[in-house]
Amino acid sequence: MVSNPLIRWVWTGTGNEDYSTALSDFRPSDRESLLEMMQGRYLLASKLVDTNGASPFAIDMVHDDWLDDLQAFAWLRHFRDARSDEERSFARSLAIDWIDRDGGYEPAVWGLALTSRRILNWLRHFNILVEGANPDDAKIITRSLGTQIQSLKLRAPFADDPVDALMAAIALLGVALCDNDREHEIPSRLDKVNQLLDRQIDEDGLHRSRSAKQQFMLMVELHTIRQALLRNSDAYRDELAEIIESMHRALDAISLGTGEPAYFNGTGQMPHDIIVAMQAQTPTRARSTGTAGGYGRLISDQSIVVADTGLVPPPEYARHMHSSALAFEFSHGRDLIVCNCGPALSDEEESALLFRQGIAHSGPTINALSAAAIPTGGPLKHRVVKIGRDPEIIAEEADHSLVMRTHGYVDRFGVVLERRLTLLADGHSLVGQERMLKARGKMSGACAIRFHLAHQTKVSQAGDMLKLRLASGQTWNFLWEGADMRVEDSVRQSAYFGFHRTQQIVLDVLVGEVGEVSWIFTLDDG
Repeated sequence: MVSNPLIRWVWTGTGNEDYSTALSDFRPSDRESLLEMMQGRYLLASKLVDTNGASPFAIDMVHDDWLDDLQAFAWLRHFRDARSDEERSFARSLAIDWIDRDGGYEPAVWGLALTSRRILNWLRHFNILVEGANPDDAKIITRSLGTQIQSLKLRAPFADDPVDALMAAIALLGVALCDNDREHEIPSRLDKVNQLLDRQIDEDGLHRSRSAKQQFMLMVELHTIRQALLRNSDAYRDELAEIIESMHRALDAISLGTGEPAYFNGTGQMPHDIIVAMQAQTPTRARSTGTAGGYGRLISDQSIVVADTGLVPPPEYARHMHSSALAFEFSHGRDLIVCNCGPALSDEEESALLFRQGIAHSGPTINALSAAAIPTGGPLKHRVVKIGRDPEIIAEEADHSLVMRTHGYVDRFGVVLERRLTLLADGHSLVGQERMLKARGKMSGACAIRFHLAHQTKVSQAGDMLKLRLASGQTWNFLWEGADMRVEDSVRQSAYFGFHRTQQIVLDVLVGEVGEVSWIFTLDDG
């Protein structure tokens, strides 16, 4: 209703607002990116697109992630390195071109979260957009920003996605911090952000979507807001500090030795430079075995394991989740050893559902079915839906062990699957025990236990074991007992190159014939 053309006239900004640059940006800038953009080459969402001199807003682009980054205007930060009026004018001309093409409300690029990010980025770099502009251009830009802000105020109360609602609240707080005429709104806007954070961030500091991608996006904006609050008044010194620290701990708890978060629940490859910049904001780290938000973490010397119980949150948080019960990723130092496939590429819609299934993760499935359902129709279409009781997890810090159980197969196959993961020998060995526990009636089905291997891992068989030679040159041995083994093709998502062809180890066993399957990855020190 509020986006109806008959109503949208009330969104219009006046064009005479005076916004300060109260919001800073800790994300790194790159002058080379600035120069590339001026040549028509746009590296966004890790994808380089050459527009051949045309406006990036004028081209047809199938990469949703690239379009999302373009429309969010986070790339404005690179123009902090502008050294001439021509370079600053180029950034301004892109903003005006966006206003001409998309500034009159386009549903695809005016989503609440995307609009919120765009507003925050325009506010962070407002001086880049208006300083040196002629009065007409400055007024056009200021009026457009006012229109976006007004639309957010009217549409935010109707948000049906929790992240949309939170992002809108953060953006409106940012507006109050940048507009002296709205300074009186800061307390109420801050209260709204705190209320939504209390609702959406669990007791471990993890967003209830259980997605590191969502967590990371929110943390970028919250850091900016907290820094602005600190500069505004000592009265806000403690605001947001505790929850941001807890979010840092939770994000670190689901990150590997590679520095990247594990590929769970829609999280794929993320920009390394921004990850490093984020980590620099606090010394907080998760340095021990434990659990957080349905995940388990093992750490011993250079080895880190991140495992997922498959916990399913309420439906409003499960739109982009994956069904990954008992799956894990394993790194040793900077080497990734065992991983998940990651989300489908944004331009591969037909594959999106497949990459959310259990078979795309390093965990067990029965009859190739996931432990949770993802309906393709009805009111819960494409959301992950819990089957059976909630999963269980126990962390044994002294033994560097995790024990996880899923009840998602009880009704269909009469079995509870249990996985125990243990790091031994200072992280040089990862031992797994897979148990099939009778839950009711007759146990049935074919269980496949998958281990998707890192890119460029070469697999060879030596007697009763496999040798895995990593891209770094390190060799790991894999041994198993209680199941038949096969090696198959797999893929690993990369934001830079699309999908890498990889391999996976699969252990096959009939449920009920063998009660336990054992396996071990061990570093070959020879």
